[in-house]
Amino acid sequence: MPTMKLGRRAIATIEPAERTLTYWDSDVAGFGLRVFPSGKKSWICEYRAGAGGRGAIKRRLTLGSADGVMTPEAAREAAKDVLARVRLGADPAAERAEERAAETVRDVAEAWFERHILAKRKATTARHYRQVLETHIYPRIGTKRAVALTRQEVARLHSDIAVKGQAIRKEGAKPRASKKTPRGGKYAANQSLRILSSIFNWAADTGFVPEDHRNPARRIEKFEEVGRERFLSREELGRLGAAIKEAETIGIEWEIDETKPTAKHVPKERRTLITPHVAAALRLLIFTGMRLREVLNLEWAHYDQERGLLLLPDSKTGKKAIVLSSAVTDILDTLPQLGRYVVASESVGLPEEKPRTDIKKPWRLVTRRAGLEGLRIHDLRHSFASFGAGDGIGLPLIGGLLGHSDPKTTARYAHLAADPLRQAANAIADTIALSLNGGAEIVPFRKEV
Repeated sequence: MPTMKLGRRAIATIEPAERTLTYWDSDVAGFGLRVFPSGKKSWICEYRAGAGGRGAIKRRLTLGSADGVMTPEAAREAAKDVLARVRLGADPAAERAEERAAETVRDVAEAWFERHILAKRKATTARHYRQVLETHIYPRIGTKRAVALTRQEVARLHSDIAVKGQAIRKEGAKPRASKKTPRGGKYAANQSLRILSSIFNWAADTGFVPEDHRNPARRIEKFEEVGRERFLSREELGRLGAAIKEAETIGIEWEIDETKPTAKHVPKERRTLITPHVAAALRLLIFTGMRLREVLNLEWAHYDQERGLLLLPDSKTGKKAIVLSSAVTDILDTLPQLGRYVVASESVGLPEEKPRTDIKKPWRLVTRRAGLEGLRIHDLRHSFASFGAGDGIGLPLIGGLLGHSDPKTTARYAHLAADPLRQAANAIADTIALSLNGGAEIVPFRKEV
């Protein structure tokens, strides 16, 4: 195996081979770098346990991941510490194996969550992962030993989650909490499988399970997920716009259930109004395709009025600029600036002003009035892209407007670019029809009365 000084420059030049290779450090005997065909790199330390010598058992200890997680300097110091303990008679690999063998799925998952997810993922992603762990994974396999978890157990978990209503309520949760907690389904089952696979991949990289431990979440066929995109038609969009206007001006009339005992005590003429800022939020979602949190977290400081841009310091895909249409600049220029955030919240004017948490109630109000119950706020983003694709705008431009970092994300709208395809189909059909007619102009058949 090659020997070199394992520094930053050296490891940057190392490329993966067809088989796993180990590169040994020229300064610290036993300190090495394992490079897998997949490109994954791990720091290791090898030593002979006991009194040493050729007859002693050779041990290998994974120190950590070399893929930007543990620096060469930190790994070298960790190897020196391990070798120093070995000289004093310790067997660090055996000690770790005993510790890891007793660790549960919850133990490993919590370490993954604290060291990997909280450190590298956004808060919204972390909250989603936490919800999946607490709702679907921990209640069923949280207490099982991680190294003993089998593929059959994971496959059974995957199938159980897919059956809606089978998720176990979190300990201490109130009975009504079940209405707000995802109770399962094929999408939740696949998400749980992906998270488990990520946990065990990370655990192998960091030594929480043996490096050659088979990931129990691999090679389990996922359920087919039916696309949840909903695209508004022009007529539906018109109804939604009218409902927003009504809610903003005269208010939407209450719908009273006359069958309820308390119905007779409810005033017959009551209307619900939404604030101009909520109406603006809904229109921004429609006209820009922005994500809900991007709109609710939008600050006036992010609005570049002169250039017609929104300069978001952070989003799901990182820092980005959003090009605004004249319709959007009109919305922003006429909206009263009441505080830090464009969509003013209840905390406006307070020292600790916070963005609005959601717009669920006004959204239910206007969608019910528009006859669009069940429409999700995120469907407005899909509809924005669908109108662009239908008008012949290229997918790269649509992806740029939506802030997609991966072209594959925008490719889901390719089938909506119907107008150019229909024009091409009509042109080809006209040519074929002309040929079939012997070159003569096609005259529509008219039935004699």
